Amino acid sequence: MRYGQIRKFDIANGEGIRTSLFVTGCTHHCPHCFNVEYQDFTSGNLWTKETEEELFSYLKNPNSVGLTVLGGEPMDNARDLLPIVKRFKKEIQKSLWIYSGYTWEEIIKDKDMSSLLKYTDVLVDGPFVHTLKDLTLRFRGSSNQRIIHVPKSLEQGKIELYDLD
Repeated sequence: MRYGQIRKFDIANGEGIRTSLFVTGCTHHCPHCFNVEYQDFTSGNLWTKETEEELFSYLKNPNSVGLTVLGGEPMDNARDLLPIVKRFKKEIQKSLWIYSGYTWEEIIKDKDMSSLLKYTDVLVDGPFVHTLKDLTLRFRGSSNQRIIHVPKSLEQGKIELYDLD
């Protein structure tokens, strides 16, 4: 797996002060994507054990309320991300947000992608659609994207939106 950057403290990609991991590689190629440079699967840096330890040191900081994974496309990197998020949930036990251009309906049908959902607290799903761009929305770029409460949705067997209030 490759990654574009790690932000130690990020307030733009989920509630609270979070640590964000931007993976590289994305098959969606949404027009007007804000991270075009992260669409290439060969861009960024190679993920190493040292990189993972650096990420976990940031996550252990009491000011960080959790991990956000975005990109690029996390679900296109699901196999490589799975051991990282498993470790995160076992050792850190803070919230995990994932941003994906795939919809919930697409994710739950795919074995690798859906395996990440067991460890995810919040999923922001759906491709960025430029004609639906809305700068007043919290934690998403276009109005088609949903902020999904993953544990409730899995338990109920239907999408339950995450309450931001």
